[in-house]
Amino acid sequence: MKDLCEKYAAKLLAQGLASAEDAPLVGGLDADLVWNREDPRTEVLAGLFDRLSINSLVFSRPAEPYRTILDFLAERWPGTIRPEDTETRTFLHDIPVCREFTADAMGAQLKKRKAVVLPGLGVVSCGSVSPEQGFVYHSSALFSCFVLFFSEYLNRARQGTLDDGYRAAFERAVSLLPAPRTAPPALAPAPLDTEEKALTAIFEAGRQVVGYGLVDSFFGNISFRLGDTIHISQTGSSLDELEGCVDPCPMDGSATTGLTASSELTAHEDVYRRSDYACILHGHPRFTVIMSMDCAKADCPNRGECHIRCTECRTVDGVPIVPGEVGTGPTGLCNTLPPAMASEGAAIVHGHGLFTAGTVDFNAPFARLLDIENRCRELYFERIAEYD
Repeated sequence: MKDLCEKYAAKLLAQGLASAEDAPLVGGLDADLVWNREDPRTEVLAGLFDRLSINSLVFSRPAEPYRTILDFLAERWPGTIRPEDTETRTFLHDIPVCREFTADAMGAQLKKRKAVVLPGLGVVSCGSVSPEQGFVYHSSALFSCFVLFFSEYLNRARQGTLDDGYRAAFERAVSLLPAPRTAPPALAPAPLDTEEKALTAIFEAGRQVVGYGLVDSFFGNISFRLGDTIHISQTGSSLDELEGCVDPCPMDGSATTGLTASSELTAHEDVYRRSDYACILHGHPRFTVIMSMDCAKADCPNRGECHIRCTECRTVDGVPIVPGEVGTGPTGLCNTLPPAMASEGAAIVHGHGLFTAGTVDFNAPFARLLDIENRCRELYFERIAEYD
C-alpha cells in the first residue's frame, strides 16, 4: 500500500498538478494506515478514515496556476464550485468548498462528494478501493476548475461584466501557464502489422499523450484497428500505464472483451466502419475543452443542455464541435462523433475533449491533437483581446 501511495503522490508532481515545495500526502488503509511521507497534518487527515467508508486519501497543495485558480473560485463560489465540463458531470457533480482543516468539517463534505477545495490549503479527495481513485478525483477537480475559470472569464469579457478582482487573478494565472509544447514526439512508425507492434505503439502513444499534458492519466482512450479487431484501452485505465489494459475487440461482436473496454468503444467502431482510419487518439486538452464550450448565442433555447442538444454548426479551423454524452444512448457521442470523424479525421466533443485519427500509425493523430490544442489556446486569447 505504501508503494501505491508513493506512486500517486509522484504522479501528481510529475503531471504538474501538485507543488513540489509542499509534496502531496497520500494515505492508504490496508492492515494499517500508511502515508507516502511523514507530516504533522496526517494526524488530522487520519480522522477522515474513522468518519468515512474509504481506504485512501489524497491531500495536496496545487501547483500554479491551479492554486491561484482554486483560491479565486472558492472566493467567488463560497459554498460550492460548479463547473460544467463532462468530467465534472461524470465524476464530481460539483466541488464543495470547506474552510476548516478539521476531520469533522472535511468529512461532512466528503460524505457527499469525492473532492473538496480548502482555500489557501489545497484539495482533499478520497477513494473507497485504492489510492488511484483519490488521484482520479483530485486531478479531475483541478482540470474542471481550470476549465471553469478560463471559460467564465471569456464569458464575462464578452458580456462586459469583468471586475478588477477577476482581471488580477486572470493575469496572474496566465503568467503562470507553462509554455505550449509545439514539437510532437517521434512515435513508432508504420507498418504496425502485428499485434505486438500495435500494442507497443499504443503503450508509447498513451505515455506521450499524458506526458504532453493532453490528458490526465485516467481519462481519454486509444485504439488501433488490426484487421477486423480493434485494440482499445480499457475503461478506467491509465493511459501512461496501458500494459495489460488493452482489449482486443472483434468488430463482429464475437467476443466478450468489449465488456471491460472503453465506454467509447462503439464510437471507435463506427469511425472505423465509415473510414479507412487505423487508429484513434482521444484526449482532454484544456483549451480545446474551453473553446468547445464557448458560444456567443445567449438566447439559444438549448442553453444549459449544450452538451447533448447543441444544434449550432461550430468549428475550430474546420474541426467540427459536436454534442454528445459519454457512452451510448440517444444522446451519446456514439451518434455524433463518427460522422464528424469520418469526414474530417478529427472532432471536438462539447465540454469533453478531442478525438483525432490516423491511417497508418499514431504520429499524424498525435501531431494533430497537439496542433488543435495549441490553436485553441491561441484562439482563446484572440477572443479575449477582442472582447476585453
